[in-house]
Amino acid sequence: MSTYVLIHGGGDVGWSWHLVAAELSSRGHDVVAPDLPGGETATFADYTGAVIEAVGDRRDLIVVGHSFGGYVAPLVADRLGAGLLILVAAMIPAPGESPAEWGRNTGWGEAARAQAARDGGLTGHADPYVGFLHDVPRALADEAMRRERDHPSPGMTQPWPLRAWPDIPTRFVLCTEDRCFPADFLRGLAIERLGVVPDEIAAGHCVPLSRPRELAALFESYTSGR
Repeated sequence: MSTYVLIHGGGDVGWSWHLVAAELSSRGHDVVAPDLPGGETATFADYTGAVIEAVGDRRDLIVVGHSFGGYVAPLVADRLGAGLLILVAAMIPAPGESPAEWGRNTGWGEAARAQAARDGGLTGHADPYVGFLHDVPRALADEAMRRERDHPSPGMTQPWPLRAWPDIPTRFVLCTEDRCFPADFLRGLAIERLGVVPDEIAAGHCVPLSRPRELAALFESYTSGR
């Protein structure tokens, strides 16, 4: 069986993956879902180092990144020689592109405003229960908000350090009800930057909490026959 390395998004913690981790564990897989370091000095090297330390000597790795984790997962996969890289509703960086530059370079802001105009302002809504957690059960959404952290770190302005995307099979999971990264926007970006047609799941941005069983099944489908 495989070891899944689950990397959370900005402001989240490893707990955000706990339901998916339980599903994968029930299918016989090992799972690692560490907290990324926070604080004023954390860098991409710190993020990558923390995940690698948590992985230890595990092998047969599948590295998964959600949202901002799309910046970290390729670094980890590259360092550890993972067999598969999966991005979930994730940012897709270009070489040298910082997270702060990503929105402008990709046209994300324009795409989000256009979708907000169509959906009556739900996309990009300031209330996280509307803009991010709208399809997460309320008790889980409350717990996610309780655990939320700030990540005010140099990682937001630090250039992404890889010179090219890792030579690792890569899959992309797109959430059709995402009110953070609009589906049409990510469809185009995944093709443009990865040459990958996304797989789609009917969920909002916080899909690890809203559709854990479906997400785990999709992950496992990628490795059937390996």
